[in-house]
Amino acid sequence: MLEKVLDEVKQIIEKVKKEGDKALYELTEKFDKVKLDYIKVPKEKIDEAYERVSDDIIDALEIAKENIERFHLATAPESIRVDYGDAILGKIYVPIEKAGLYVPGGRASYPSTALMTAIPARIAGVDKIVACTPPAKDGVNPLTLVALDLAGVDEIYAVGGAQAIAAMAYGTESVEKVDKIVGPGNIYVTAAKLLVQKDVAIDMPAGPSEILIIADETANSDFIAYDCAAQLEHDPLAKAILVTTSEEIAEKVKRKVSELVSQGEFKAILVKNLDEAFEIANKIAPEHLSIFTKNALKMLGKVRNAGSVFLGEYSPVAAGDYASGTNHVLPTGGYARVYSGLSTETFMKHVTYQMLSKEWLEKYGEVIIKIAKAEGLPLHAKSVEERLK
Repeated sequence: MLEKVLDEVKQIIEKVKKEGDKALYELTEKFDKVKLDYIKVPKEKIDEAYERVSDDIIDALEIAKENIERFHLATAPESIRVDYGDAILGKIYVPIEKAGLYVPGGRASYPSTALMTAIPARIAGVDKIVACTPPAKDGVNPLTLVALDLAGVDEIYAVGGAQAIAAMAYGTESVEKVDKIVGPGNIYVTAAKLLVQKDVAIDMPAGPSEILIIADETANSDFIAYDCAAQLEHDPLAKAILVTTSEEIAEKVKRKVSELVSQGEFKAILVKNLDEAFEIANKIAPEHLSIFTKNALKMLGKVRNAGSVFLGEYSPVAAGDYASGTNHVLPTGGYARVYSGLSTETFMKHVTYQMLSKEWLEKYGEVIIKIAKAEGLPLHAKSVEERLK
């Protein structure tokens, strides 16, 4: 799929690199059918957004924000120091300086993605957080503006698509050039992220939504069907896979899913036992893995490849999407084999350090000298020999 749009996306990126804001105005009018009055959203527009969003929704966003903050604060990496007596070694975690968030929008609004991307960046300590989100004819969706503001974003740009990724990667007159770009998007956004990653870091490739559910005979088939349908409603290319030991469960879920949603791909796989089910799941490496079995928590040890795991009947994926506190920006398309979901670590890097004593160098100096000489690097060896005189 990506190959079909790569040439077009390359042209968009080059246009933005050469023409800056002028390209953003033209491309937004071409693709979004919106004639922009501005690229950087003015503060008064953000203030107006609060007037256009109901208090109930703002309260809900505040509660979701608290839960997301609580989890990401608790799981942020901590610096490590190891003292061996004659040597001190360690690892410190430091935030990147500038992060660019992509929040899908236009016809729809995804305030949850605003929270999921901005809050970990802020907790990580990123100096400058900016966000791009597509505009509609009456401007950026007010719900998205409120969520981005609540989450602590410094600047918001009314730009979407591949042109937004190019703008954050290379900078324009209005858009800040960043060190890393994160967030989900359509095929054009994904293609753009993959093309610019030689010049700027990205979080992960992200494609259509997917869920894999492992279920035994004790599972509630209606709950499973609704979780499958919830993922399929995202996108016509979305996938839902049920892997179960029960033929009865498989049939019930299949019927119910077909009643609930007409798009996306649903598949049921019958297996002899749960070991076989987890073997399939780990091979597929799904974005979302739901486990509907007896003693679901004990099954966590069988999981190797998954973006995020939902255990038991009362853990719908929607909870993780919005308010439980974990993150919904997750690897898709099998990338969970090598990528993790978005977290504070996404916005940090680690730096190792060492402070060695004279005694340590006397003890291990010959080891260093021998290896350096074996590699044909005599000055490496000499840098140690001089200290040992």
